Amino acid sequence: MTETPVATDDVLRKRALEALTTARARTRLLTECVDDRELTAQHSPLMSPLVWDLAHIGNQEEQWLLRAVAGRDAIRPEIDSVYDAFEHPRAERPTLPLLSPAESRTYASDIRGRVLDVLEAHPLHGSPLVDSAFAFGMIAQHEQQHDETMLITHQLRRGPAALDAPEPPGGGTAGLPAEVLVPAGPFTMGTSAEPWALDNERPAHHRHVDAFLIDTTPVTNGAFQAFVADGGYTDERWWAPEGWDQIRRHDIGAPLFWRHEGGQWLRRRFGVTEPVPEDEPVLHVSWYEADAYARWAGRRLPTEAEWEKAARHDPASGRSRRYPWGDEDPTPERANLGQRHLRPAPAGAYPEGASPLGVRQLIGDVWEWTSSDFLPYPGFAPFPYREYSEVFFGPGHKVLRGGSFAVDAVACRGTFRNWDLPVRRQIFCGFRTARDA
Repeated sequence: MTETPVATDDVLRKRALEALTTARARTRLLTECVDDRELTAQHSPLMSPLVWDLAHIGNQEEQWLLRAVAGRDAIRPEIDSVYDAFEHPRAERPTLPLLSPAESRTYASDIRGRVLDVLEAHPLHGSPLVDSAFAFGMIAQHEQQHDETMLITHQLRRGPAALDAPEPPGGGTAGLPAEVLVPAGPFTMGTSAEPWALDNERPAHHRHVDAFLIDTTPVTNGAFQAFVADGGYTDERWWAPEGWDQIRRHDIGAPLFWRHEGGQWLRRRFGVTEPVPEDEPVLHVSWYEADAYARWAGRRLPTEAEWEKAARHDPASGRSRRYPWGDEDPTPERANLGQRHLRPAPAGAYPEGASPLGVRQLIGDVWEWTSSDFLPYPGFAPFPYREYSEVFFGPGHKVLRGGSFAVDAVACRGTFRNWDLPVRRQIFCGFRTARDA
């Protein structure tokens, strides 16, 4: 198990400042590239108006860093309930008395200025909330998670492109094996040492995994098109009963944003219509679609434990790494993260990010569905509030791992756990398959 060295307060302050600054720059990019009408519109009942996310980011920062950490009085207590994600489902948020775009920007900026004063002077030890600058890291992760949510809203909005980014590096699977054998045995799952890990990633524990084979790269658009062409969406054999009901009721016959026109598959991506690139990991498929494809291919989705062992376990040393490539933080050469590109890289990209066993693209590119329900680890303790993880535990949510091109490195680790309803398609989700050895 990797133990993270204890950092000094100065190092922690620098790290927290960089994480908060990076998140805020991205928030500005996502909210300043469209006009106020677009900010206040609800582009899909699945998502909040962008202006709600903007003020919610500021409100969470005020509640945790100014009130809980610094002990200061509330600045805008009257808006707490408006921006409570558990009190108001997304579909009804446009009807709330939201702050205007100008008010939201001013509020978020005012809170950030005060927070930076707190960060400069407050001790970063003495309680679990501030040890290793945890609360500051939690808020940076929270903002980046909402930035990802806002990027999903940008994908759902209609109209011309508002965002731009360079193309990701090339890939290629020539010479790569189709699958990799992960040997049987125990490994260390989760973490007790990562200072900014969230409660559902904790604690570290030993888990035995039988031998299995896992895809070297995520399933591609080209491979998924073969499933579609073979009548995958019209053959009940491949589908879980709830998934079959879902695609029948909603007339689903391809990944979200795809359409067949002129003898080819096209997709809409951030306001641009383009041919579906066959070598790119498939995106915007539900858990049910991923599960059906795996059955059709004579395979299955990996369990969460299998996924993490493939990503972190080093057979040579027997230890679990922070990331597939080692313990060093992500770099542009290792993973497609942070909205650096507005699409996944082709399958086989990022050889420097491969795991010890040679599995590629486990971090970044696309969130990967697993077969596992979202459940607590042995010894789980909610922190700092039950609503972050505990209320979602159970068979209703499936685990996704690995992050996507829309995820920032601060909110992506080899232990990081995401979860969602198995019907969700608007998130930046794909998958890879596995089979028993």
